[in-house]
Amino acid sequence: MKIRLVLVCCAFLLGMVTMWSQEKIRGEFKVDYVPFSNYVRPIDSVKTPSKTDFRRVEVNVEIPLSLTMDKRNKPRIWSIVAQGAYAQMEHKLYEEELFPTELLNAQVGLKHFRSISDSWSMLVMATVGVYTDMEVINSEAILAQGGVFFIKHFNDKVALGVGPVLTNSFGVPMVLPGIYFNWETQGDFYVHVAFPQGVELGYKVNEMTDVKLAADLQGMTAVIKKDDKNMLLGFQQIVAGLRPEFKLNEHLTLSLTAGSSLVRSFSYNERKIKNIFKEKKEADPRFTSTFYGAVKLRWAL
Repeated sequence: MKIRLVLVCCAFLLGMVTMWSQEKIRGEFKVDYVPFSNYVRPIDSVKTPSKTDFRRVEVNVEIPLSLTMDKRNKPRIWSIVAQGAYAQMEHKLYEEELFPTELLNAQVGLKHFRSISDSWSMLVMATVGVYTDMEVINSEAILAQGGVFFIKHFNDKVALGVGPVLTNSFGVPMVLPGIYFNWETQGDFYVHVAFPQGVELGYKVNEMTDVKLAADLQGMTAVIKKDDKNMLLGFQQIVAGLRPEFKLNEHLTLSLTAGSSLVRSFSYNERKIKNIFKEKKEADPRFTSTFYGAVKLRWAL
């Protein structure tokens, strides 16, 4: 199927690559909001009167279990990671039920980070979680994922990681390629690129305030029952906007985002390996662009 579907299925696992790796308990709490926008019918790309909104609450936490320094004076870390996202959607003026009203993604896992040379490090992760539309929660909705990333640190600003990702999202365990890229410059004006999460162009106003232009790739997934078949539902959106960020104290940072949901769509695919490579006969159901807003609180304790 499409690379987009693979990214959605592995979005939570890939997100852990750029999560924190220090001795502190770190986390974030985020709320997203997209107001009603029109449903675009995939068969003919006609904008219909039907409308759907999107509201989501997300929590990410990393708890270090141990931190030691190796002979290169680089950290060797074991930590527990937990992530959860719950979304609600309301649908108006639809002739039939096309989309879920709720989505839940929740997982817990183990993460290990260590250096293997002066410029290379290794990141190992394994997670298990529930991915459901809340209609029926059974063993089919439990997905396990794991990965090993070999990360090349070109310098303090640039890192590139590749490695295999194991997932049972398509019904049977299979290995997919995983890619991680991080580039972050320094100074009052700076750039931060984190693939596949997004990109930020920032300006440091003072020690307590940054202002950023940001674009993010977001997604959720669920195992659902449709036409008596086990299907993999993917929700994906690309958002962009202005993001002021405020350092409240040494432990708390608040960021606000106001902008647009540029791309918002659903996809339905059978849980079969062949669907990774299968081309669809029509586009995925999508929605017109509209406002996007988010509030995020990060902490380090």
